[in-house]
Amino acid sequence: MEQHIWSGDGFGLDAYLDRIGFEGERAPTARTLRALHRAHTLSLPFENLEVLFGREVPLDLPSLERKLLRSPRGGYCYEHISLFAAALERLGFGVTALAGRVRMGMDKILPTTHALLRVETAPEADGTSRVWLCDVGFGASPLVPLELADGAEESEGDWHYRLRHEREVTPGAEGWVLSSWEADSGSWLDRHDFTLTPQYPVDFEVGNHFIATHPRSPFVPRAFVQRVFPDRLHVLDGNALTVFRPGDGTRETRDIPPRELPEALDELFGIRLDGPDARALAASSGRRVAPAL
Repeated sequence: MEQHIWSGDGFGLDAYLDRIGFEGERAPTARTLRALHRAHTLSLPFENLEVLFGREVPLDLPSLERKLLRSPRGGYCYEHISLFAAALERLGFGVTALAGRVRMGMDKILPTTHALLRVETAPEADGTSRVWLCDVGFGASPLVPLELADGAEESEGDWHYRLRHEREVTPGAEGWVLSSWEADSGSWLDRHDFTLTPQYPVDFEVGNHFIATHPRSPFVPRAFVQRVFPDRLHVLDGNALTVFRPGDGTRETRDIPPRELPEALDELFGIRLDGPDARALAASSGRRVAPAL
């Protein structure tokens, strides 16, 4: 019996494909997966603004469709991955959610607060199916999936990513590490690690609650918004805007006056806030504001 763990049976597929501008074949093939991953990553920005405004971040499918598909908004990993999983499930892909630990060059063990997907495509001519890592919710996400194989690499635009298998990603846990090529240092940067232990919507609820509410969460104290392009990454951290170019590793950073933050979100990230939220963001200077009632 076919399972719909991610509510793919009730997913508004047409609205999703229209939102990301996908017009390709609707079949669970590697070619379709690559095109979907690229379209999603380039179309839907990463943002934590609901957390900044002190509001809940619901992960049920109607709420995700309302926010990410019918509004000019984005979300963070749990929102992106839940939405992408529903779309893939509806199209007939084999979908398993996974949990990762952010590294970004750090040695300490951080909690499993990153969400990603293991995706199996339909059998090919020889009868074999291929397995892929899909990571559409990291902000500076790979533009395309990587085959889940030791040493797999993918290049798209100026971005270069690599997967490697490790016997211990954390003590006693076998897993995988996703790295990106950093032109400025001429080396690979470990972005996050993960295991293949399946995750379910209830697990995402737990991680989502920590990310949205815990005082040690990096998303609680300030705005954090990202949008990736083939040749650059826009990052808003508080009111500091950075444009990173992976081709040569250069970074340009400037502060945006608080009153200009809503306009910058629209022009640089494709995020438009309504009047009250725009005014609240401008008044906050990108820092946490009192919960909305």
